Order: sequence, then structure tokens, then C-alpha cells
Amino acid sequence: TNYGEETEVNIITLEDVLFMNQKNDICFTIDNKFIILIERQSTINNNMPLRCLLYIAREYEKLIDKNIVYRSTLQKIPTPHCYVLYNGVRNYPKEKILKLSDAFLVQQNPPELELTVKVININYKENHSIVQQCQYLKEYSYFISVVRTYLEKGLELNDAIIQAVKICIDKNVMKEFLEKNSSEVINMLFTEFDMDTAKEIWKEEAREEGRKEGFTKGEIKKQIEIAKNLLAILDIKDVNMISKATGLSIEEIKKLM
Repeated sequence: TNYGEETEVNIITLEDVLFMNQKNDICFTIDNKFIILIERQSTINNNMPLRCLLYIAREYEKLIDKNIVYRSTLQKIPTPHCYVLYNGVRNYPKEKILKLSDAFLVQQNPPELELTVKVININYKENHSIVQQCQYLKEYSYFISVVRTYLEKGLELNDAIIQAVKICIDKNVMKEFLEKNSSEVINMLFTEFDMDTAKEIWKEEAREEGRKEGFTKGEIKKQIEIAKNLLAILDIKDVNMISKATGLSIEEIKKLM
């Protein structure tokens, strides 16, 4: 929606939300009437309504005097809208609505609590109208598509990103931004694409963990003791090395630490 340049917009993005330094991607108010929360995802995450519920609750805590909720007069609050911009490699609809109520153990009709999140596929090939309306989003979407094209051709990740930066600068796509911030962009994308690979590895570890359930309790106890000795007696903190040595998952070792 186009509200016009005179409309007041305030950025209120949360930082260090919940735990592990998680941050929501961007949140802002429009004319103090709407609160817009947007997350960008390269993987499919059906838990986004729950995440957005936690984020939006924290936003209201920031915006409203906590004593107001005890007064009898109705306190008006900005109307929330939650979005996810998806640009992963897995096939996904151009648009999809995720509902918090789908996660409830006991379904209600209608649910007593609901939060909906609109997922918008911003991949360049999808040509979503919202991407066409926003030049920045369109150019970003194109840039990512170029990176993936070079990866499909067999280039290493770092080379694919560098080539995409060159191509986009030549085509005046994100040119000014890339010329000023090319090294930061390369590092950011390298980390992000590595995270996507890491998530696939974590899934494999989970499958391996399932296969490991065939171990006897005694064998698992023994491996835990070995891990404890490596951590405490030998003062080894390399979780990957301890994982390989004991067969325990990295998560189990971190719990021991």
C-alpha cells in the first residue's frame, strides 16, 4: 500500500530478542496506526507465527506503558501485520498464509487466539507483484538469482558471489550499494549460504542420532564419561573433535559443557 511520503514511519526493530542474540529482521510503525513486522527467510519455517507472536508481544511492551493494561479505559494499539519474505531454493507458493492456531495441540473453531503470517515468495523467477513494486527488493532478488545461477554452473560459492557482484554493477543493479559495500555483501552471503548448508548437516546429524538409539544405555554412559574427561581433564573445547571421538552429537556435548 502506498501511504504517501508525508506518512510518519518509525523503525522499532527489536535487537537481542529472546535468547542466543536472535533479532527480528525489521519492524516499523506506519502513522502510529499499524505495526509491520517482517522476517526474511531462506528456509521454510512453519513456526513463524509463533516467532512473530513473541516478537510482536515484545514490541507492544516497548510501545505501551505497562500500567495502562490495569486501567478500565480501553487502550488502543497499532494494528499488527506480519510478513515473511522467502527466497530459499525449495519450491514454495507465491503466497501462503501461516496460522498460529495450526500449532495448537487441541484445535478450536474458531480459535481463541490467532496470529496469521503472510509468506511472500520473493524469488526473482516468481515475479511477485510486491517485488515489481519495490525496486530495491527487485534488484536484491535478481542479485541472489545470479549468485545461484553461477553456483548451478559449478562455481565455488566465493567465486559465484564475486561474479554476481560484477554482473550486477555492470547492469546497474544495486550498483551504488555494491560498490560501497561489496566486501561486506560477500562476507554476509558467504555466511548465509554456509548456514543453509549447515542446516542440512544438522538434519543429517539428527538422522544419525536416530540411528544411534540402538546403542545400549551402558555404551552411551561410557561415551558421556569419555566426553567429560576430554572437556575437564584434558581441557579440550573443540566440540567437533569430541563429537567425532565419542559419537555424541554436538548438542549433547554443549550440554555437558
